[in-house]
Amino acid sequence: MKNKTVAALLALFLGGLGIHKFYLGRGGQGILFVLFCWTFVPAIIGLFEFFVLLLMSEHNFNLKYNGMATGQPAQQIAQQVTVNIPSNAAGGGVAVELEKLQDLRTSGALTEEEFAAQKTKLLS
Repeated sequence: MKNKTVAALLALFLGGLGIHKFYLGRGGQGILFVLFCWTFVPAIIGLFEFFVLLLMSEHNFNLKYNGMATGQPAQQIAQQVTVNIPSNAAGGGVAVELEKLQDLRTSGALTEEEFAAQKTKLLS
């Protein structure tokens, strides 16, 4: 997982060589920086990108370079979880199914909204 502070420091100190581009997974841009480093244009761009990275929020950085929101991939996965509860659930009925939903919620597999929706579905 890429770190915003490391990327900003690489842009400040080694931005003229494009090291921050390689770190952020932008190899093509990094090669261009290396090819044109003798012009000092990449150094100026690197200085500009230092401030952009420094002022960028953690959330936006993670979305752009890590592909996830604020270091919580489990929350993204939980949004894709679907709980199917049969109407004639064997083994205890509605109370047992509510306990199972509660366990999923406390473990983080279900968000509050998903829990409420499944609970309403189960009780209706």
